[in-house]
Amino acid sequence: MPMQAVRPKILGFISEQASAWLVALVVLLTGSALTVIVAWTAADLYQQQVRQRFQLLVNERYTRIQERFEDQEQRLGSLQRFFVNSGDVSRAEFDGFAQPLLLHARAYAWAPRIFREQRSLFEQEISRQRGVPFNIRELNAAGVLASASERDEYVPVLYSQTQSLLGSPLGFDLLAQPLRRSALERAQQSGKLAVSQPMQLVGVEPAYAAGVLLVAPVSKVAGTKPYGFVMAVISMRQLVADGLPRPSRDNLVMQIVDTSDTRQRVLYASSNAVGNSDLTAARRLTLGDHVYALSLRASEVFDKANHSSMHTILAMGVLLSVLLSALLYVLVSQRQRALKLVEQRTVQLRSREQELRGAHGQLRSVLNAATQVAIIATDLRGVVNTFNAGAEQMLGFKAEEVLGHLTLESLHMAAELEARAVTLSLALGKRIPPSQAMLVESPDSQHEAREWTLVREDGSQLTVNMLATVLLDDYGLWVGHLAIYLDVTQQKRAYEALAARDRLLKKLSIHVPGGIFQFTLEPPDNWRFIYASEGMRDIYEIELGVLQQDAGKVLERIHPLDVERVRASIRLSALQLSHWREEYRVQLPQRGLRWIRGEATPEELPGGGTLWHGYVSDISDLKRVEEELRALSITDSLTGIYNRRYFQDRLKGEMLRLNRISGALSLIMLDVDHFKRINDQHGHAVGDAVLQELCRRIGQRLRRTDVFCRLGGEEFAVLCPNTDGTQAYSLATQLWQSLRDTSMEPVGIVTASFGVASWRIDEGIDGLLLRADSAVYVAKQAGRDRVKAEPLRA
Repeated sequence: MPMQAVRPKILGFISEQASAWLVALVVLLTGSALTVIVAWTAADLYQQQVRQRFQLLVNERYTRIQERFEDQEQRLGSLQRFFVNSGDVSRAEFDGFAQPLLLHARAYAWAPRIFREQRSLFEQEISRQRGVPFNIRELNAAGVLASASERDEYVPVLYSQTQSLLGSPLGFDLLAQPLRRSALERAQQSGKLAVSQPMQLVGVEPAYAAGVLLVAPVSKVAGTKPYGFVMAVISMRQLVADGLPRPSRDNLVMQIVDTSDTRQRVLYASSNAVGNSDLTAARRLTLGDHVYALSLRASEVFDKANHSSMHTILAMGVLLSVLLSALLYVLVSQRQRALKLVEQRTVQLRSREQELRGAHGQLRSVLNAATQVAIIATDLRGVVNTFNAGAEQMLGFKAEEVLGHLTLESLHMAAELEARAVTLSLALGKRIPPSQAMLVESPDSQHEAREWTLVREDGSQLTVNMLATVLLDDYGLWVGHLAIYLDVTQQKRAYEALAARDRLLKKLSIHVPGGIFQFTLEPPDNWRFIYASEGMRDIYEIELGVLQQDAGKVLERIHPLDVERVRASIRLSALQLSHWREEYRVQLPQRGLRWIRGEATPEELPGGGTLWHGYVSDISDLKRVEEELRALSITDSLTGIYNRRYFQDRLKGEMLRLNRISGALSLIMLDVDHFKRINDQHGHAVGDAVLQELCRRIGQRLRRTDVFCRLGGEEFAVLCPNTDGTQAYSLATQLWQSLRDTSMEPVGIVTASFGVASWRIDEGIDGLLLRADSAVYVAKQAGRDRVKAEPLRA
């Protein structure tokens, strides 16, 4: 049956041939529809929950306010009963009873009824009791408490217990103000509690001034007119707002209106903002003989705390639908591609199966074709079951003589196996039989090939490298061993030849003066000696191991004045691949300062960097000879002063300096007078002694910067850098005088003719020499034994 006939449908109802885009679209539409339904249901449930929360908050707020109104009535009632049952109440008794009642009320007060004829006597008696003047007062036109005008009756505040910081308005006549009078009259007529209209309270802080007056009549006998009134001064802000959440956290906006007030004035209103919700509620509150309307609305805080999650549900639902549709699109498209790939792979596997059948035979042929490598496989007992053509050629056995008859142990040298077995037993801590010695690895080995000796059919021995491994079947079970042998006889001979050559090279390097090295410079700045002969230890007094680990040790030995030049020459040689040759000084711990000459030929490394092959040698003796030869080349052999060659070189250098930075330069030339006569009369040996003494005397009086030279015969010159003509003339005079002061044995006084010339701007060497020589000539013409300056300019 073809594969397409049994394929299951996607999701149980979509055909396999359906497009992946169609599947994704169906899932997206279904998910979006479900999201809308869930969002609508959640929105309806949300509205119900919000209304329930709002009603709970309203009921709790209404209950709390109503309880406070009732609590005020009960507290004032208890104060009323206190006066009824106590008869005459003193101020201390009033304070003691009223003090605990001050909760949510600004003040409690007692005001007796006083008639016109009782006023004077009443004021005098109260003044006497209090110790301060007391009179009945009322608010005048300016809003200030003043003495009350004459009336038939007064109800002044006599006792007061208040929370206000402004104190109690004692003596204030409650009948002087219409709203208070109205409340008192209603309380007197009904004999019950009465509440005033909204008013501004007296003696209360401005923030708490808006409120009402709750009044209760006090009668000695029920049904008779009261002889006074007890009152509760109630601030609506304190009564309603105390204990409620702060406006920034209140869920309700509240407003209280007195229904009996014709102007419908607001007794209390919350300061927080009204929310966008249409949730409202109204309740009725009663206090005394008044009914108040309590209206409640949801605030912005309530709206924020109860925001709808419908938009979030819609967004998340649509996003989830998109992700699910994308996932199904990927899965369906991958499934379709996978099915096509399976069909293709099935066809390919069938063709590969045919190829593998042929490959098995080819593998056998390959094993036999490997004639340079012996491949031998054994079973778990060690009996050989594979023996390729390379093994036949290497060992001389025929495959049919070995397979099933010989073991791997029989092909190895017995003494070698026993020695190896003892070593492995000690290393592993258990006995290893000789038959397994070639198959077991030591703990420190890394599955590397090991050298063994095999016994050929003719009894001869063969050195091989052997690599052994275990053979596993398809289930990972151990079924035998595989050994691969490589004949290393020729390789071993080559290694021995190389070792002999290395020994010869080492012996030669020991007897060659200096040191032979291989040096590399690799990026970024890695200096390294990869080879250094024994001579390098003597050159730098550094051990070879240290030298190969850190090439910087050599640079530390180089003289500080030469090290940068050596570094630069090495880098230049690496850059240009030019022959490196350098002479430099080294400072050694034992032999001190030495001169070294190094030469090396560079070549570029394949991976970047440069390799030098070269040698270094100690040329300190050669340098010493060179210095001696140089000194001889610039020194007069007779007198020991500088010769004409050095004079000419030094004069050229000074002229270059003057042309570059300007300055002063003078030249003193002298010629010994009648020197030929001294040679003729006393001999050349005396003449040589005279010249030597003359040089000694003049040299003692010269400065360190002056250059004293013998130009030839009896002619001499003194080069004076940074010296003008006047200074040079003075110096020449001193030199002339030093010759005349003391005689020379056996010739007596020896004199000389001196000529002085100083350098002029833009003048060459020849001009300066000519003027100095002319001055000497003038001195000789003038009679010798004198000093003459250069001729003046025309």
